[in-house]
Amino acid sequence: MAKSKTKGTATKGSKAKTSTATPAALKLAAAAPSAPRIDIGLDLADRKKIADGLSRFLADSYTLYLKTHNFHWNVTGPMFNALHTMFEAQYTEQWTALDEIAERIRALGFNAPGSYREFVALSSIAEEPGLTNSADWHEMVRQLVVGNEAVCRTARKVLDIADDADDAPTEDLLTQRLQTHEKYAWMLRSLLQ
Repeated sequence: MAKSKTKGTATKGSKAKTSTATPAALKLAAAAPSAPRIDIGLDLADRKKIADGLSRFLADSYTLYLKTHNFHWNVTGPMFNALHTMFEAQYTEQWTALDEIAERIRALGFNAPGSYREFVALSSIAEEPGLTNSADWHEMVRQLVVGNEAVCRTARKVLDIADDADDAPTEDLLTQRLQTHEKYAWMLRSLLQ
C-alpha cells in the first residue's frame, strides 16, 4: 500500500509541513482514546507529596547502594572476606529495592529521578570520594551504619506523608525497607562494638 502525503497549511512566516501518515493511520490515531487521568483514590496533591518524598528516599537508597557496592570492591584488611561477602549481599538486595521504589513513584503518576545529578541533589547521604581516598574497613562499616540510618530517617518522613494520605502500598513498601535497613545498621554496628 502506497503512503499518501497530506500537506498542512502554511501560516505567515512558516513553511508547510508534510505528513507521511497513511489515511488508515490518521483515522486510527484520531479514534485512539487518550490515557485516562490517574484515579487511584489519592488526590493529585497527595500523590505529588508522596512522590517527592519517595524521590528523596530513592536518592538516599541509590546513594547507599552505590557506596555499599564501592566498599565491596575496595575493602581490604583482616575482615576482607566477611565484609566483601556481606557488602555483596546487601548491595544485591538494595538493587532490587531501587526498582520497587522507582516503580511506586511511576504508579503515582510522576517520573522517578534517575541521574547522578538528581540523586546528589536529593540525597541526605554524603558521597564517598572513591578510589583515591578509599576508607579503611572500620570507616567503611561506620559510613554504612550512618547511611542505613539515614535511609531509615527518610523512610519514616515519607511514611508519615503516606499514612496521612492513606496510601497503603507506599506504607507497605516503606515498612519493608525500614525493617531491612534497621537490620543492616544493627549488623554493621555490631562489627564495631
